[in-house]
Amino acid sequence: MAENGIRVTHLQKTFGRGENAVEVIRDASFTVQRGELAALIAPSGAGKSTLLMMIGCVLEPSGGEIMLGEKMVYQNRWLHPDSRKLRREKIGFIFQAHYLIPFLNILENITLLPQTNGQTRAAAEQYARELLQYLGIEDKAHAMPSDLSGGQNQRVAIARALATHPEIILADEPTAALDIERAHSVVQLLRQIAKERQVAIIMVTHDQRLLPYCDKILEIQDGRVETSPVEPLLP
Repeated sequence: MAENGIRVTHLQKTFGRGENAVEVIRDASFTVQRGELAALIAPSGAGKSTLLMMIGCVLEPSGGEIMLGEKMVYQNRWLHPDSRKLRREKIGFIFQAHYLIPFLNILENITLLPQTNGQTRAAAEQYARELLQYLGIEDKAHAMPSDLSGGQNQRVAIARALATHPEIILADEPTAALDIERAHSVVQLLRQIAKERQVAIIMVTHDQRLLPYCDKILEIQDGRVETSPVEPLLP
């Protein structure tokens, strides 16, 4: 049986109080196994980023449960004493913009967080080089972000997300700034990472053309999440 990467149960989020209360997420329940790439879709303003930030332990829910791996992290309240440490060690984030630090080279961008977590520089650099080779940009280790294309910088952002050996990756519109060819390349890469490295990945996207690369679709409808399988395009 596949291991749970992410399990969300009756998750809720309401902003405001009384007459000004807005219920964005009403009752979200779903599972993404390790090894799966799930697409999170919904119209603008329906709560995609809100849901992602709750799973990422950035935004506090109003109720429900979040289990990451074998650890229950939220059960009507935060159960982990240090959510920042949890995020650093367990979750990788990828965003629409790569947010690389412009005055650090590629290797330094990737090794910054592992070293913050206590890893030695040598160990962090060795793994960063392995990731760059895995992603096909090993020759860019000492380049600056400004020297790379948009697609290459997004690969570096993926390497940075993988650098702490996360069980979970949350990707918020990671292909929105890319042309369709590079977008397909990035999503194929995310799917490969999910399978080969047994990571549970949730990717927010508006692009219907990318859905066949995913294992399942999570669609927010009226504050709830409907799950549907996908017949993968790739083997």
